[in-house]
Amino acid sequence: MSLLSDIKAIGLGFWTTLRHVGRRSVTIQYPEEKRTPFPRYRARIVLTRDPDGEERCVACYLCSAACPVDCISMQSAERPNGRRYAAWFRINFSRCIFCGLCAEACPTMAIQMTPDFEICKRDIMNLVYEKEDLLIDGCGKDPDYNFYRHSGIGVVNPRGGNQNENPPVDVRTLLP
Repeated sequence: MSLLSDIKAIGLGFWTTLRHVGRRSVTIQYPEEKRTPFPRYRARIVLTRDPDGEERCVACYLCSAACPVDCISMQSAERPNGRRYAAWFRINFSRCIFCGLCAEACPTMAIQMTPDFEICKRDIMNLVYEKEDLLIDGCGKDPDYNFYRHSGIGVVNPRGGNQNENPPVDVRTLLP
């Protein structure tokens, strides 16, 4: 019985091969002909700006925490008006697996993925992109979203210093 099933399997394989022999090939001559990727294709990571032209990244470290291969690193800083930004931002594309978890974790939509897939380099150290290499002039996929219009600027007054706010209670005064 096994000989019959083996012959049937070989015959099915030959039939599949013969069925595809007559078809036209779909080879694309890559450097000369470039295929347009699908609209939701995820490849190169970029940092976008908000509609006011400022950087969207607030250096919250969520992208770095969500990255499974730990290829994102940054340092946060704060402007005099209380707005946070990334003093430096670095992505090592030689380690990146283009999973998109960093873009999904970003609350400000600063990290977005573009369909640009041609980032191959001969030297592996050229695949470490700094903030200047990643920052683009546009707003990306959502040009109207501005994080600071929705959330406001960071706390610049000490605790209890805002209107209708009580100062913090010293817990040592509550002891018997």
